[in-house]
Amino acid sequence: MDFLSLIIGKMSSFVWGPWMLFFLVGTGVFLSFRLKFLQFSQLGYALKLALARKVKSEEQGDISHFGSLMTALAATVGTGNIVGVATAVIYGGPGAVFWMWVTAIFGMATKYGEAVLALKYRVTDSSGNMAGGPMYFLERGLNQKWLGILFAIFGVLASFGIGNMTQSNSVANNVASTFHLSTWVTGIILAVFTAMVVLGGVKRIAGASSVIVPLMAIFYVLVGLVIIITQIHLVPAAFSLIFKSAFSLQAGFGGLLGATIRYGVARGVFSNEAGLGSAPIAAAAAKSDHPCRQALVSMTGTFLDTIIVCSVNGLILVIAGLANNVDFAAYKETAQQVSGFPAVLTSDAFNQFLPKIGGLVVTISLIFFAYSTILGWSYYGERCLYYLTESKLASLIYRFIFSFFVFLGAVAQLTLAWDISDLFNGAMAIPNLIGLVALSGVIVSQTKDFFERFLKPERELQKRLQKK
Repeated sequence: MDFLSLIIGKMSSFVWGPWMLFFLVGTGVFLSFRLKFLQFSQLGYALKLALARKVKSEEQGDISHFGSLMTALAATVGTGNIVGVATAVIYGGPGAVFWMWVTAIFGMATKYGEAVLALKYRVTDSSGNMAGGPMYFLERGLNQKWLGILFAIFGVLASFGIGNMTQSNSVANNVASTFHLSTWVTGIILAVFTAMVVLGGVKRIAGASSVIVPLMAIFYVLVGLVIIITQIHLVPAAFSLIFKSAFSLQAGFGGLLGATIRYGVARGVFSNEAGLGSAPIAAAAAKSDHPCRQALVSMTGTFLDTIIVCSVNGLILVIAGLANNVDFAAYKETAQQVSGFPAVLTSDAFNQFLPKIGGLVVTISLIFFAYSTILGWSYYGERCLYYLTESKLASLIYRFIFSFFVFLGAVAQLTLAWDISDLFNGAMAIPNLIGLVALSGVIVSQTKDFFERFLKPERELQKRLQKK
């Protein structure tokens, strides 16, 4: 087992090496230039679309723009927002927060491109549901079905790791620490609640996500803002330290890729999943009259996940360090000695400013963050499996097995599972990014078509109505 862990660990390190981080961010930069940085110019309009629960009757799809976004956010707003941000600060220093922002800014263009292709090449399956994502645009757009098959295989395997067992394990251990509840009990509860939702398919997942995701994100951000406002005198120093650290020697400007950049980019990608190819699977199910309309909605997921939620968490961690006059470099040494230190660090930071309440907020948020991630990834894994088998029975069996693995993850030791999860999550990104770059011309042409046929007339109509 130790030998297997070593091999998997080395494979994971290679997949998530500097070349992958350059590929992920580089794709975002490439698409940003080709799309004339629409993540800035169209963000306001995109947020307006995202928050509109009603859709036009002629729009085709299974769920609303909002439901699709919440399903995608359910999978992305997870333990990475708490544990991932803390890990970035521990190993990369405060400057890692800045590079998470950079990753998110360019990742918004990547998310947009993924969604355009997902809706452009989506199909109606034998059950009458919309099916799309990288596996379909790799097959139908790039004419490389083998890449689609590879993505789908990696997606199914990743769903049991990063989208299932590792999430339930984090919840079970934190609940055991805070509430002294057996991991078996937590595992059974999580598995039952997962089965109750996932057995109902995408509409039930979207319905549950549309309630859980906004409530948990708003709750966590509001508590975080209370801390930031009460410590407003430390905020300028915190931002100063973040920017200073981002361009320090540790950041790696004298080498290939330093710890600050590497951990900032890696944790940013893990948090918002831009470039991994998972979110467009949910986007493909959305009701939309044009691929770009839903793509703009999908783009906001990266903004909300990283620029909003992760920023609050990262800022509080830096403020807590400044308040205690902490040497941030010492965090790494402590993390190597204390198991689960990233989650502990976040709880301690919240507790420092909200005694007793802060740690409870982190634990409760972690429960809902992880549960929503499980729901979102169950849909991703099922869609990947359906692409491979085109069997409704296989999809049903998958839902039951997936629910059982939630329990298994809660009670098992998952050191190896984390490495396997990292490996297959990274492996998903490779065919997806190849497709994005190769089909970037399609993304651009679809965007021009949407602006001319839909967005421009809509804005002209609004101007005429305002004049009246």
